[in-house]
Amino acid sequence: MGARDAITPGPRNTICDVAGIAVGNATHEGWPTGVTAVIPDAPCVAAVDARGGGTGTRETAALDPSGTVTEVHGLVLSGGSAFGLDAASGVMAWLRERGRGFAAGHALVPIVPAAILFDLRGEFGWELYPPHRELGYAAAEAAGRDFALGSTGAGAGAKAGRIKGGLGSASYRFETAGGTATVGALVAANPMGDVLIPGSRAFWAWPFEAGGEFGGVAPPAEPLADLDHRPALAAPGTNTTIAVVATDIALTRAQALRVAIMAQDGLARAIRPAHGPLDGDTVFALSTGAVPLEDPLTDLGRLGMLAGDCLARAVARGVYEATAMPGFPAWRDL
Repeated sequence: MGARDAITPGPRNTICDVAGIAVGNATHEGWPTGVTAVIPDAPCVAAVDARGGGTGTRETAALDPSGTVTEVHGLVLSGGSAFGLDAASGVMAWLRERGRGFAAGHALVPIVPAAILFDLRGEFGWELYPPHRELGYAAAEAAGRDFALGSTGAGAGAKAGRIKGGLGSASYRFETAGGTATVGALVAANPMGDVLIPGSRAFWAWPFEAGGEFGGVAPPAEPLADLDHRPALAAPGTNTTIAVVATDIALTRAQALRVAIMAQDGLARAIRPAHGPLDGDTVFALSTGAVPLEDPLTDLGRLGMLAGDCLARAVARGVYEATAMPGFPAWRDL
């Protein structure tokens, strides 16, 4: 393999290896829910692809390639089901304080699309209004290049089939016709499907693992066709995997949408089943535009493939880094 073909994780092995991307987490004290905010240094081209049967989103229509708003100022992944959509209001407030937003006449309106997962357990844990707006502000305030994985932020109350889910991230560096490029993925993994090969501790994403990042456990020796693939059959509406993939390659909104569509394959590589009727699987794509897209066919296809591989790795890392909660053991405890 030549130098041009080398593909390696970035130094952080997170979405923040894409220059100009910051991530912050905020977790509710005493109740397993939280918010993860993605805050780019400058407005970014963005797109979204939703594949699950039970999505919960905000401002995603603004990302249609035919729309007027061409860039976003932040993205939100949140717990709390539909209540968690209010987290975007907190991130908007944080951005507005700093003079960031879409100029609409005399008003400045930050564009902050959001997606949510279901992590409500028992009593909601609040009296009248949910805490997610304040958690959104806190997550934006905490945004930086380094952030925690596992049972934190939007992954705080996540589960993955029969075990604890969590917040995961991964990245790749690779060469393109326009120069050295980076792609990274961030995911709050809360799927109905299983992330482990039945009867083992090996992840479905094991072929894409880099450097033992999620335990280095080999798959079982018997043919996969002989294994029992019945999923956990979680309670209806208690699922969803939500994610962001980001790159420094310059993309149009239509090209960013193609990357989001291709990145959804990463969920299918890491979760069985994915995109089901009980999931709200949603993937955002961001482009900072630092590296020119010289070959819009070959390099765009390669970018989408690597975005999917990154997302599969990020799912497994989120579960690998998670800690147990009642009823859902951590992967490390199996």
